[in-house]
Amino acid sequence: MCRCLKVSASGYYAWVSRPLSSRAKANQRLLRRIREIHDDSGGMLGSPRMHEDLAAEGVAASLNRVARLMAKHGIQGGGRRKRGRLGRASNRPLGIQNHLERDFSALEPDTKWVTDITEISTQEGKLFLCVVLDLFSKLIVGWSMHHLQDRLMVIRAVQMAAWQRQGETPVILHSDRGSQFTSGDYQRYLGSNHLVSSMSAVGHCGDNAACEGFFGMLKRERVHHRRYRTRDEARADLFEYIERFHNPRMRRRVAAQDRKLKAVL
Repeated sequence: MCRCLKVSASGYYAWVSRPLSSRAKANQRLLRRIREIHDDSGGMLGSPRMHEDLAAEGVAASLNRVARLMAKHGIQGGGRRKRGRLGRASNRPLGIQNHLERDFSALEPDTKWVTDITEISTQEGKLFLCVVLDLFSKLIVGWSMHHLQDRLMVIRAVQMAAWQRQGETPVILHSDRGSQFTSGDYQRYLGSNHLVSSMSAVGHCGDNAACEGFFGMLKRERVHHRRYRTRDEARADLFEYIERFHNPRMRRRVAAQDRKLKAVL
């Protein structure tokens, strides 16, 4: 091989035994973190958003460097999905429409909810989180976690939201068309609890942007800064974020808006 490439054998062995440069070692560390963030996002992050998340963690790397490493190792964003994706899109059940049509505003609580599932990586395996978000207050009114992303996990999150609801006025509950949300058990639960099912079209992730926005914030502010050893460790941290950080912050925001409105009136 050395003769064909016209290099000396001693030069080849010197190259093989040469230690990695500090720059190469830094690139290896950066690449490991890029892969972790990319996996956590479900394979959706491209280089610009990847650079933003790295910068939020205090990682010093230019956009060009991040893009170069991602391109070299075949890491792409956009529509590409990794194996083991979250729920396969199903046909929308008969009579179910998109009642939101990307109108994520709400004038009162418990009138419009959105729900979705995200994946959290741990050293023990995957943990799935399902949330129900109130579009008026941005509170997480229901949530559940499980190592399987099945319809029972989704129903438990909706049950938590339904139990906390004031009154029985119908509530629009919007989701994507994952198999958990199109299942008969899920649809029957909604029908028997004054919840109006609303669903996105296939491939229209923007139809559930409010829930995706919460997941993005959760990962930027918490998950991307953690390395969970077990699912229980992740569960405890996600509970702390939702119930002791996010929801209290949203309640304070709603209370401040109420005070401003009363002052005007």
